[in-house]
Amino acid sequence: MTLEKIATVSGKGGLFKVVAPTKSGVILEAMDESRAKLIATTSHRLSLLNEISIYTTTKEGTVALEDVLRKINKDFGDDLGVDANADASELKAFLKSVLPEYDEDRVYVSDIKKLVKWYELIRKYAPEFFTTPKEEKKAEQQTAPAKEAEAAEAKPKKKKS
Repeated sequence: MTLEKIATVSGKGGLFKVVAPTKSGVILEAMDESRAKLIATTSHRLSLLNEISIYTTTKEGTVALEDVLRKINKDFGDDLGVDANADASELKAFLKSVLPEYDEDRVYVSDIKKLVKWYELIRKYAPEFFTTPKEEKKAEQQTAPAKEAEAAEAKPKKKKS
């Protein structure tokens, strides 16, 4: 699963798997034991995780959430040593160890709490995200349109009668 298939909805806790688009929105499934379905419409503030980044003090200004999640996984694996209910100084120290150049003025403790919660949810409900290398995912995304075009060309054309 890629971060393009995982969303967060403002006002709703947790993460959601994108199931299918609808005419007026998208069908989401909660990434927890409940597996509750939600139809997100234009009135919902929905963000796909691949669109989220963390502010840094570097020249680029941000780092993609995917890169941060992968670094956390590489450095900590299953045991973060901190949870979302830890105090502010512990959470800041945790993010500093993962991303030393994060912008402390623009990244709030609540953002770090979300990062920790999201990481734990992805580890539990979408562990394949961490096993598929990022380069492989990019290659899949680039070859998908080419494969679709090949399939369309391979279909026999209907004769007009």
